Amino acid sequence: MTAAAHGLAPVMTGIAAMVFDVDGVLTDSARVHAEAWKEAFDACLRAHPPADKALDRPFDAADDYLRYVDGKPRADGAAAFLHSRRVPIPDGNPSDAPGTDSVAAVAALKDGMFTRRVRENGIEPFPGSVRLLKALRAAGVPMAAASSSHHARDVLAGAGLLDYFVSLVDGDESHRLGLPGKPDPALFLEAANRLGTEPAHAAVAEDALAGVEAGRRGGFGLVIGVDRAHTTDTARSLREHGADLVVDDLAHLLRAPGTDDRPPGKDDRASGAHGGASGTDGKE
Repeated sequence: MTAAAHGLAPVMTGIAAMVFDVDGVLTDSARVHAEAWKEAFDACLRAHPPADKALDRPFDAADDYLRYVDGKPRADGAAAFLHSRRVPIPDGNPSDAPGTDSVAAVAALKDGMFTRRVRENGIEPFPGSVRLLKALRAAGVPMAAASSSHHARDVLAGAGLLDYFVSLVDGDESHRLGLPGKPDPALFLEAANRLGTEPAHAAVAEDALAGVEAGRRGGFGLVIGVDRAHTTDTARSLREHGADLVVDDLAHLLRAPGTDDRPPGKDDRASGAHGGASGTDGKE
């Protein structure tokens, strides 16, 4: 059957497999990550204000989040932002306890704040993303999730989405394999390889600038930028970094309204092996 027969839009014709980022693409967890980053960064800025007063301002959960941390490994994101503000603290070590006296400590502080928020409030999937997952599964298109987040498996499971994916390449698996972070395409290429598909015949969906750049560098046949901010500037930036098209909801990849928006129940889930190790940390 054709893609259209399964409710997919014409742009999806010929797509043999699809790779999804998780936070901000499938689930509303990017907002929670941004809130946790703001709490951790603002605490650090209060404790260690930059000498340059022009740089001494709170973390912007929209602009700074997209510019410095979205889509990156947690340690890389913490370093990118704090170095941009010239915060006078050392890089520290991955074993540093949560706090504000090193870049690694701030990253650990953020992780604890994110985990607390998820446990208290949970994570919801985007209804339009659920509809697309169901349509792709009905069309027999294999899917993988690829995220630098160590929390990706827990987030997908909590949202009821994990069983849609043949494979998951998360932050733990990326660390085990020694894969560089986005915008390097290694994470997405590993996911495509596990689906047995050449990148040129696959699509990738991302909301982060580093992620769409990774998709373009990886030679994916269709790079979809997801603009949850719904702004002209964000859409333009996604295109400039490599998105072939930009949508504000993955339901736009459907020709017509699909099946219901609920996550799959016990009798409505596809079976299959899930690649990658279990993760317990948050989006970096």
